[in-house]
Amino acid sequence: MDFDLTDAQLSLRGAVREFAANEIAPRAAAFDEKGVIPQDLIQKMADLGLLGICVPADLGGAGMDYLAYIIALEEVCRASAAVGLMMTVNNTLYGEPLMRYGTQEQKRRWLEPAAKGEVLGCYCLTEPGSGSDSMAMQTAASRVDGHWSISGTKQFITNGDIASNAIVFATVDRSKGHRGVTAFLVDRKSKGFSLVKKERKMGLLASDTCMLALDDVQVPEDQVLGKVGEGYRVAFSTLDAGRVGIAAQALGIAEACFDVARAYAKQRKQFGQEIGGFQAIQWMLADMATEIEAARWMTYRAAALKDAGRERFTKEASMAKLYASEMGTRVAYKAVQIHGGAGYMKDSPVERYFRDSRATPLYEGTSEIQRLVIARQILREFGER
Repeated sequence: MDFDLTDAQLSLRGAVREFAANEIAPRAAAFDEKGVIPQDLIQKMADLGLLGICVPADLGGAGMDYLAYIIALEEVCRASAAVGLMMTVNNTLYGEPLMRYGTQEQKRRWLEPAAKGEVLGCYCLTEPGSGSDSMAMQTAASRVDGHWSISGTKQFITNGDIASNAIVFATVDRSKGHRGVTAFLVDRKSKGFSLVKKERKMGLLASDTCMLALDDVQVPEDQVLGKVGEGYRVAFSTLDAGRVGIAAQALGIAEACFDVARAYAKQRKQFGQEIGGFQAIQWMLADMATEIEAARWMTYRAAALKDAGRERFTKEASMAKLYASEMGTRVAYKAVQIHGGAGYMKDSPVERYFRDSRATPLYEGTSEIQRLVIARQILREFGER
């Protein structure tokens, strides 16, 4: 068992770390204040291949594996979790299902432009009445004159305003429950597809989160992603990969917290010495470093299982997401505590990290949902012995 990264992975990490340090970190606080990710940065990320890391080169991507994507995402989130969130939605929630279920024609039309950064994608699953119970959706699709008509409301949609394309989940037959759910590829400019509002959030302020409405949006038959009635497969196989991405996001935030907390502990003096000389601070730093290391290898292992062709890595993905997201909030708390009153001020980056970290145990399945998923998997494995 080899825990060392390859030369290619180390080279990628170094390149993305340098890019993030030069192009993202110095502007991250401004992005947060203005509530926007500038187009020039999105284009630079696209030029570096960060918006389609796992997409084959002939479809405009970087043609790398999933672990490479996780390593790159970790470094971007270390500079700005909001920028990383835009990146992960385009790569995983939008790009992953197209890679897995899209026809060649769909990949050319819907995936290639997103991998090149010419457009961005979003993933429309959650609704006002269906969050954790995602398959209880009210958005409905019906066949009308050779096409599909979709109507409903989607909530908490990341990239909802800046995305040009969307994967929309709707039920074609409510009586069939989750077996009636279907995934559709929808142009955001379609008549009847509108922005209801941008949500006001605690953190991740540069990333837009929106409520979207579909009112008799007409979608051609060739824009069904996968098979009619198998949208639940598209949704949940995508979430396995997406949850590893959220683990990487939490990991990046925690590393940023640790970096500034350690530096502050060496610089800040009280009672005639550096505060890093006090055992209380040392223990916090030791716990932070240990938890970050544990989360990193849980996250990398889940990504490696996906790369190895494991059909389902649900348990490992949920474990990584659960542990890393809750670890991130603990590390952010300690980073603020080490800074004392200064950490509560907007001038300190840990104030932003603290707010950003709180989202990771919530989206793509709350911590409570992850525990349910993990428990079901381990009980199923026991029954198969």
